[in-house]
Amino acid sequence: MRIRDVEAFWLHCPIPYERQHVSDFGRIASFDMTLVRVSTEDGLVGYGEAKASVGSAGVCAGLVSCIQHELRPLLIGQDARQITRLWEEMYNGPRSHYALAHGRGFPVLGRRGVTVAALGGIDMALWDVLGQSLGVPVVQLLGGASRAHMPAYASGGWAGVDGIGAQLSGYAEQGFRAVKMRVGVMDGDVATSVARVRAARAALGSEIGIMADAHGTWSVPEAKRFCREVEDCALAWVEEPINADNRHGTAAVRATTSIPIACGESEFTRFDFRDLIEVGAVDVLQPDLAICGGISEGMRIAALAATHQLALAPHIWGSALSFAAGLHVAFASASATILEFSLGANPLLHELGEEPIICQNGLIAAPTRPGLGVTPRQAFIDQYRV
Repeated sequence: MRIRDVEAFWLHCPIPYERQHVSDFGRIASFDMTLVRVSTEDGLVGYGEAKASVGSAGVCAGLVSCIQHELRPLLIGQDARQITRLWEEMYNGPRSHYALAHGRGFPVLGRRGVTVAALGGIDMALWDVLGQSLGVPVVQLLGGASRAHMPAYASGGWAGVDGIGAQLSGYAEQGFRAVKMRVGVMDGDVATSVARVRAARAALGSEIGIMADAHGTWSVPEAKRFCREVEDCALAWVEEPINADNRHGTAAVRATTSIPIACGESEFTRFDFRDLIEVGAVDVLQPDLAICGGISEGMRIAALAATHQLALAPHIWGSALSFAAGLHVAFASASATILEFSLGANPLLHELGEEPIICQNGLIAAPTRPGLGVTPRQAFIDQYRV
């Protein structure tokens, strides 16, 4: 099980104009990812994903360089099964022997950002290798699935006040019992976001859950006003109401509303999530495993959720690989009760892997295929590789 090679590829997938959506990120014209491939001397190949952007489009050249020139040399010839040790060696760099000897971290300067996203993509691929070598899904290695199925919420909702009801009703007609819509600066003002949420609730009735995602774009007073004016709409959560760097501001918003606050998709490592919890900023933890440090770190964050009796809802807006990684962690954690399912145009999610992603009547079954259960199509990689 010695590591023979670690490779990284930037995949850039254009979206046809007629299938593009517009949000505060602008017109989404492509989806991008860093595909990580770890191969062993035994002939096994594992895959992972590292993200340059929490959304979809992003320049992945820095991640590719970090993986190939900084992390790859640390891994060649190592035992691929020693995932915890390899995570520490990538995180602590030349001081990893001190970290392992003393039982505490001595991280390199890149303890956030590109380095952590890069090592997270490698970590995913290592778990994929380990699962394949044993013929079991990664969730089994994490302790087994907490439940046989989990509900998914349809993630989309960009239409204006006159169309949002029909758009979200279309999701519900596909069997989803919860839906997510985008709000925030893209609406121009808080009043428009409020009107769109009210239109959504009027169209969906009281039986369908609604989440509202502001992508961190409101000020604290704006977020407080929004929560106050939609308090009677029974939102499942408000996601990223303000800038992720303003944790105390998020805590101030949370303190004024009964609506749960969700955040964490742009945070790195368990330490960022610890800080969110300590300031009282969050009800729903949303780690993105292609950003926060991979499956290993995702399980540590899941433990924080369980310890503090908070919900876990991994951010799985990305390729089939980060979706699968989030799926395995969510099913392994009793704190996770719902999954995100993107309804935006995304070839990385629906066309990268040979295996179809199945969501029936708003439910997703626990993973059963060995490893992450995703076999990337080589023709797809060749077509979209930068």
